[in-house]
Amino acid sequence: MANPAESDSKAPAPPPAPSSSAAIASAASQRRIAIAVDLSDESAYAVRWAVQNYLRPGDAVVLLHVRPTSVLYGADWGFTDLSLSAAAEGSEEEAAAAAAASVESQQKKMEDDFDAFTAAKVEELARPLVEARIPFRVHIVKDHDMKERLCLEVERLGVGAVIMGSRGFGASRRASKARLGSVSDYCVHHCVCPVVVVRYPDDVAVSSVA
Repeated sequence: MANPAESDSKAPAPPPAPSSSAAIASAASQRRIAIAVDLSDESAYAVRWAVQNYLRPGDAVVLLHVRPTSVLYGADWGFTDLSLSAAAEGSEEEAAAAAAASVESQQKKMEDDFDAFTAAKVEELARPLVEARIPFRVHIVKDHDMKERLCLEVERLGVGAVIMGSRGFGASRRASKARLGSVSDYCVHHCVCPVVVVRYPDDVAVSSVA
């Protein structure tokens, strides 16, 4: 008869701990990539390029957009007519109050309309990601300085690389001295991570203008 003590001492040993190399490799493969978009054709091309040439399974993608703080470029829109009509019916104070209320109402409507347009445009830009079944999320912030805010958000999001178009970020198509957009140029020199600048092909630009 076997000795119980001896039986206990020969109990099966626990399985060895799994190697951490697989976990490390998996974590390393999960890159965080931001694609900075400004709703232009160049940005749309950069998204398509990223899907076809840069992104790989396991990447966590962020569509990053910095929206202007205000879309109201003429703060006095509607002011003159309202002030004249109000002045005919009441005091100057009432006219000023009515004009200010009208401007504020118009500005809010423009802001709401532009927010809706931005959301729809970003959804359109993201179509290549959806078709390729690449998970992504949209990150939209408001700021008057696009280039500085882009770099700030890139650092806050902790992404490993940023992809953006080479034009459409501050470069005017009609400018006599067209060059690399000022925003993309700024990001190349100030972002905390590598910046991939995707050149918008001239043949695509010509065909889109024609």
